[in-house]
Amino acid sequence: MRRMTEAVLALSSAPRGFTASDLAGQVRALSGQTEDEYSSRHAAYDLKKFRAKDFVRKIKSTRRYEVVPQGLRAMSALLVLRDKVIRPLLAAACQLKRGPKLKCCNALDRHYQTLRNDMRDLFKELRIAS
Repeated sequence: MRRMTEAVLALSSAPRGFTASDLAGQVRALSGQTEDEYSSRHAAYDLKKFRAKDFVRKIKSTRRYEVVPQGLRAMSALLVLRDKVIRPLLAAACQLKRGPKLKCCNALDRHYQTLRNDMRDLFKELRIAS
């Protein structure tokens, strides 16, 4: 579903919307899958899921879809959180051996380290990670 979300975001700026075939082609381009592995039929099934979540809607009297503004915000936030916050935090939490501390840090590095520590404490509090 991550590739599907990325593909929908990539196609969201199409002025006339996009079709299930367009979406399938975009997913294949992102994932490296073949047409047999991810067909337009599979994309149509995934689009039904996204329609149920009100992320996309069908354009009347066509076979084209458009992204709902609220769905665009939700999908963007989901991908940013996953790629920029959760993935680095989980990677840091799984490290058994800590490396030496950096000798020179700028303000951005200190803010990032504080964010990582706070998120690790939050995950512990929520019992998501140990």
